[in-house]
Amino acid sequence: MRVINLSSGSKGNLTYIESMDKKIILDIGLSCQEACNRLDKCGISPQEIDAIIITHEHSDHIKGLDIFSSRFNTPVYAHHTVWQGLDSKLVKVRIENRKHFEGDFSFGSLTISPIEVPHDVSCFSFSFLENQNKISILTDLGHTNDRILNAIKGSQIVYLEANYDRDLLMKGTKYPYSLKRRIDGPNGHLSNLASSEVIEFLAKTGTRQVILSHLSEENNSPLLAYKFITNELSKKGIIEGQDIRIDVATQNIGAFFRLKRQ
Repeated sequence: MRVINLSSGSKGNLTYIESMDKKIILDIGLSCQEACNRLDKCGISPQEIDAIIITHEHSDHIKGLDIFSSRFNTPVYAHHTVWQGLDSKLVKVRIENRKHFEGDFSFGSLTISPIEVPHDVSCFSFSFLENQNKISILTDLGHTNDRILNAIKGSQIVYLEANYDRDLLMKGTKYPYSLKRRIDGPNGHLSNLASSEVIEFLAKTGTRQVILSHLSEENNSPLLAYKFITNELSKKGIIEGQDIRIDVATQNIGAFFRLKRQ
């Protein structure tokens, strides 16, 4: 199994997951053309994509969905509560390609587990399991809890939201206070501090690779997130590069991460 993030952040989110027998896109928040360009650069043909899985209805996660699915006849999978917000935004996705799920489901050699997360619309993160290999993608949530942490436990690789630095958010002048409260609220996004607490849990339960994701361009930066989080972890005796590796996803094409068959 291998995974690569092709774009992460408020301008669009797109992650590619490949198992032994399936090729999947998680979200498609770029235009169809840009998504195709980025897949091509990675040696992946858009025609080969077996499914698009959608986390939620926000535009930075579905911008290219309608055209991509229509052009390549690609099935679209989303939780039935997410479809309630998606249906009215899609006009080109064929009826037979609108796939609903509620709980865990099999897709070729993969077991795909939706994880309901607290956001301001119906939203799901996901774990992908093939044999003993597990990858989790956890973004667009205002807080975590034991249910969410247990769902991603045992993942070798986790893409984890580190959306904002709280000081930058609160001291900034661009956002109205109501938006700051939404971002910092229980149904908003994860701060660098909250992300570090999740990584502490992951490091102690066996995860060895985390990719910080969905960073705000206004209220965070890759360097700030990395330094803040690694410093917080060091206070707990967890050393980046030794106990766990941390990378940062951006709006640019990231690195491929591979898990060997077990």
